Amino acid sequence: MLRLRELQLDFAAAVLDSEQNGFDRHIRAAGLSGTRRLQVYRNNSLLSLTGALKAVYPVVCRLVGDGFFEYASAQYIARHPSRSGDLHEFGEFFAAFLEAFAPAAELGYLPDVARLEWAYHQVFHAARHLPLDVAALAQVPAEQQGALRFQLHPAARLLESAFPILRIWEVNQDNYAGDPSADLTLGGIKLLVFRRENLEIEFQALEDGEFSLLCALAEGCTFATACEWALAAQPSFDLPACFSRCALQGVLAAFHLQDP
Repeated sequence: MLRLRELQLDFAAAVLDSEQNGFDRHIRAAGLSGTRRLQVYRNNSLLSLTGALKAVYPVVCRLVGDGFFEYASAQYIARHPSRSGDLHEFGEFFAAFLEAFAPAAELGYLPDVARLEWAYHQVFHAARHLPLDVAALAQVPAEQQGALRFQLHPAARLLESAFPILRIWEVNQDNYAGDPSADLTLGGIKLLVFRRENLEIEFQALEDGEFSLLCALAEGCTFATACEWALAAQPSFDLPACFSRCALQGVLAAFHLQDP
């Protein structure tokens, strides 16, 4: 007699692997054989997880078509089964999977489009956060400001691509009525994906300096180091104006002083 945990693990393996043999002997037949009952679970699991991926990656699905997407999804699900009871957490590694997926090798932009859609998904479901306490920030002595560390809002993500992924995303929206073409020679983009207090999600194309500043802060660098990164990336960067804008619109959510 298998222990409960062993039974659960073997059942999960049998559901996710169509070649798994032997588990059906643990299933009581009642109108359907154990093998048929197990196949029902396999089909339902595959449909459910494929549907979850389509909900997160609708543009990727539109770009490659339903048949290709469902084939890729089946391969992804077999390699990266869901590890959580929350389907909102499923699909995190889809972009990396597409990057190594041979049938999609000619679609070099596809993994970055998937990264954009995953960022949108994360931002949409991110927790709320109180706005930055600007009054408290103003009280930090000037000689200590360089040691400050800032926290980006939970509903903010930074993304960089060598392809015009925002244009690709825009022309593949259901309500898009303009020119449907997307010229891949337009070049890359640095993006902030951000959810405002009214729950509206927006994309902001960033200059090199602002992108470097926010990346450094997101990685836990001090404000002084982040400023160095920004000015190295873009010597003409208007640092005060950019920082004020990020603070006031809520991209920066909290701060603390570096420990001595």
